[in-house]
Amino acid sequence: MLSIEANEVLSNLPANMPTRNSPVLVKLGRVILQLIGWQLVGEIPNEKRIVVCAAPHTSNWDFFVGLPVIFAMDIKASIMMKKEAFIWPLSALWAWIGFIPVDRKAPRGVVGSIVNEFSEREQLWLAIAPEGTRAKAEKWKTGFLSIAEGANVPIMLLSWDYPTKTIQFGPMMTTSGDRQQDLLDIQAHFRQFEGRRPENTN
Repeated sequence: MLSIEANEVLSNLPANMPTRNSPVLVKLGRVILQLIGWQLVGEIPNEKRIVVCAAPHTSNWDFFVGLPVIFAMDIKASIMMKKEAFIWPLSALWAWIGFIPVDRKAPRGVVGSIVNEFSEREQLWLAIAPEGTRAKAEKWKTGFLSIAEGANVPIMLLSWDYPTKTIQFGPMMTTSGDRQQDLLDIQAHFRQFEGRRPENTN
């Protein structure tokens, strides 16, 4: 059975969260969560548009843990992908999964391209791993802060902790204008969680 905490999170999903409306995937995701024994804690924000900052990202296993959570919540989360990968017949699949094509050579760059996506969509939950790689990152990327600031949307910190098999939603934050301090505060929050390969954690 799902934990009491997971049941509470899944029974209080916000109305403004973008969804897939797929009962089959919801059931599948919840069955998988029961089988792998992961629990969900925290509060999911009732926001139509946010940047989801997910960490610590240290292994390919993060995808296999995160996917059943996405299904169980019925959420349509979006992830950036270079536009060159959006070729037929895969483009329809990428769009269904939630990938957003980005043009790295666009005049305003990736940040400007995604800020524009936020302005054109009523709902958008964009998930970003600030390390930018599963390997040990010497320096976190700050693009997610630039996107949140440019689109004027809040940031939800999403953490997974492998020793306790827990995924935590929150806290929420907004950019302060001091990007370096914001990044330090976010990194300090994530230090309490351990990825599958802690040696890759910055």
